[in-house]
Amino acid sequence: MSELINNARKRKDLLKHMILQLHKGEAPDAVKKQLIRLMGQVPYSDVVMAEQELIAEGMPQIEILKLCDLHSAALKGIIEKDETRHVPPGHPVHTFEHENRAIEWEIASLRKLFDELDELADEEDATDLFLSIRKHFNALLDVEKHYQRKENLLFPFLEKNEITGPSTVMWGKHNEIREFLKASIEALEAVQSITAGEAGTVVKLVLIPAVDAIEEMIFKEEQILFPMSLDVLAENDWIEIYRQSLEIGFCLYDPKEAWLAAEKADTGRKSVEDKRVFLPSGSFTVEELNAILNTIPFDLTFVDKTDTVRYFSQGAERIFERNRAILGRKVQHCHPPSSVHIVQRILDDFHSGRENRAAFWINLKGRFIHIEYFALRGEDGRYLGTLETSQDLTGKRELKGEQRLLNYVKENNDGKK
Repeated sequence: MSELINNARKRKDLLKHMILQLHKGEAPDAVKKQLIRLMGQVPYSDVVMAEQELIAEGMPQIEILKLCDLHSAALKGIIEKDETRHVPPGHPVHTFEHENRAIEWEIASLRKLFDELDELADEEDATDLFLSIRKHFNALLDVEKHYQRKENLLFPFLEKNEITGPSTVMWGKHNEIREFLKASIEALEAVQSITAGEAGTVVKLVLIPAVDAIEEMIFKEEQILFPMSLDVLAENDWIEIYRQSLEIGFCLYDPKEAWLAAEKADTGRKSVEDKRVFLPSGSFTVEELNAILNTIPFDLTFVDKTDTVRYFSQGAERIFERNRAILGRKVQHCHPPSSVHIVQRILDDFHSGRENRAAFWINLKGRFIHIEYFALRGEDGRYLGTLETSQDLTGKRELKGEQRLLNYVKENNDGKK
């Protein structure tokens, strides 16, 4: 028996046999007990190779996908993980893992709301609770950026190393989760009022499967995908993933520190700040343009023609907090459920050409804030996106008299005397 346990080839064969047992319908708990008895801890690399070999031997990828959750359940708690492994701040895996902690916080909040719903009588009104659930599901939609960075940045480097099994299986599970989330959002947005009994049915049939699938994906990532990727990918691979990550954006988490290895690798490269941005009326370096946008005395946010947030300025005094986790996110999901229908109406008017601007002003913590949305259009009238500006006009509303250019010279000279 010890020979079986210590022999890597036989261990992988046993794993393949286990997957085939699951394929035949044997209960995950029974298979898990068998694995514990025969093998103790299973190296994660064996799990990956077993899947890879089954695909190579002709098992349809769709069958591996169907079995994914089953053999994950069988292996849960017994896959060996190197607890001594450390990734530095800013490293793509460090970011993935911190995103997972943010996702888990949203899931924990949802499960608490589900429990509160269970405590209500079926006929009680649960509309407010349902709106709170919807808010957290809007946040969970951010996993799209997490999955896209895996699919478009991490998986290609694994495939270059001839590892295709995990990416094939996980991409399929991503698509399942996307369908779960789509169904959840449709169910949450379909009602204006709802009883606890009706809401409980939606939770059990639609929402819990979505939450469970996302939680299960975190297990697969951290127990199998990330350790394997750290073993296989070279540092230059990770640096390229790091460089391209901002193009897709981050999920519910904004990396606070740069990855020093990647920054050091960029030292010898021609700085992007030396390049010029040419416009019909002039040009800037990237550094100059960034300084201009951050110095203009109001906040700017750009939403592209697909209603996706692509840019925000970073002035010294922002009115509304922004972080890079909103980049790549649908703007509708950056607003609370109570106001998202107004945001959608503005966007619809801009898309259709019915309107080109919409202005609002509010009192916020004793300050007078002016907010305006502008439709951006090309020379041929095509809709390009929306520019949101926010400006604190408190001081400007109190101006009286005149402050002329020559006054600056006089005051400046007076100050030197």
